[in-house]
Amino acid sequence: MPRSKKRATVKRIDYSLLPELLGYHLRLTQLAVFRDFAESVGEAQITPSLYAVLVIIDANPGLKQTELARAVRLDRSSVVSVIDKLEKQQLVVRQRVEGDRRTNALALTGAGRELLRELTPLVEAHEARLAGNLSERERATLIRLLGKILPESR
Repeated sequence: MPRSKKRATVKRIDYSLLPELLGYHLRLTQLAVFRDFAESVGEAQITPSLYAVLVIIDANPGLKQTELARAVRLDRSSVVSVIDKLEKQQLVVRQRVEGDRRTNALALTGAGRELLRELTPLVEAHEARLAGNLSERERATLIRLLGKILPESR
C-alpha cells in the first residue's frame, strides 16, 4: 500500500504593523541591494560601503580621513577600521600631510585604481538591475525622496 505524501503546511505569517513601517521596507530593500551587489562583484570581497569609500578617495585626491568620515557619514574610529581594512588589502595608502603629523591624506594604490576600474562596470550593471522596473523619472524621484529621510536633509 503506497504511503500517502504529506504536504507541508506553510503557515501564513502575520507581519502585524511591519508592512506599514518605512524602516522595515528600507531594510528589506537594503538586504536585496547588498545581496545583488555581492553577487555582482563576486570574489572581490568589497561591500557597497567599501566601494563608496574607494570611489570617494579616487575622486578626491589627498582627502583627509576626517573628510572621508563626513562624506560617508561614519564616525572617525569606524573610518580608521575601514581604511585599515583597505590598506591591508593594499588598495589604499595613508600619506602624511606636510606640516601636520596627526593628519593622513588618503590615496588609492595602483591595485586600488585597477580594482575600481574593474568593479565600476559591474556596479553599473547592478544599479541598472535595481532600477530596471523604474522609469528615469521614478528613479530620480526615489533618490530625491530617500534624501529627505537623511537627517542632514531635514
